[in-house]
Amino acid sequence: MYDAGKVIAGIVIFLALITFPIWFNAVAGEEADAPDLAIDPQYTQCVESTEYMKRNHMDLLNEWRDIVVREGQRTFIAPDGNEYEMSLTNTCMKCHSNRAEFCQKCHNYMAVAPYCWDCHLEPEEVNRGN
Repeated sequence: MYDAGKVIAGIVIFLALITFPIWFNAVAGEEADAPDLAIDPQYTQCVESTEYMKRNHMDLLNEWRDIVVREGQRTFIAPDGNEYEMSLTNTCMKCHSNRAEFCQKCHNYMAVAPYCWDCHLEPEEVNRGN
């Protein structure tokens, strides 16, 4: 091998570039604090538990969309027996009325771009002292 030095240098550079995200986050990466989300205090109960909603709200909304559009069913019966209208704007946005202080804070923190507002009209922000 006449170019062994160049090959070894190339492999070292390649490995450094490929593993850069791993060692950079291990050395310099600090985890950002989760956002403090503003919820309307007059509402104390969600359609599901808080832990479920944190992890699965997007799946629930997609499921609601499919059921409403394809089956015409508009009533959701929660595990506690309460009935809710399957509606982002009429059910979810009652409690989470300040989109900037609730939805966008969390979505920005998680670096996701939901497509809810591609179809739905954005509700007017309701100022309730949040």
